[in-house]
Amino acid sequence: MTTERIGPKATADEREMLRAFLDYHRATLAWKCDGLDDEQLRLRSMPPSTLSLLGLVRHMAEVERAWFRRVIDGQDIGLVWSDSGDFQVAYDATGATRAEAFAAWQAEVEHSRRIEREAASLDVTGFSRSWDEDVSLRMVMLHLIHEYARHNGHADLLREGVDGVTGA
Repeated sequence: MTTERIGPKATADEREMLRAFLDYHRATLAWKCDGLDDEQLRLRSMPPSTLSLLGLVRHMAEVERAWFRRVIDGQDIGLVWSDSGDFQVAYDATGATRAEAFAAWQAEVEHSRRIEREAASLDVTGFSRSWDEDVSLRMVMLHLIHEYARHNGHADLLREGVDGVTGA
């Protein structure tokens, strides 16, 4: 499987630019996992951390779900892997598979894209219980770009540790 990454255009309106950067970072995470089997994707960074590439994919499914479906769309749903709302559960990919993790992540990304497309503007707000305040769609998109960029840095190191592959 080869992931296609399309870099954001140098000029675009604000919404298109945010959408493009977010999609670029989503594709980067998938790209970092290309060509690896389940066992390689579950390899942990270092004890006692449970961080792995598959754990990052699972975590980002939770992040997409929480910010777009729960906050912006106001859906009363739990997390994918934790009934108690503990985001850390997703990091432990023991026994997880690429198929299961990527299916959940891609489903959440599609929900996120739909919610963003259907929003009247970037000024649409939702209530974040964890931050105890209203947040705009603009802030959510920027926050996810930040989240992906940070975790893609982790993915760089994890991938290099698995098979020596490097690159942005």
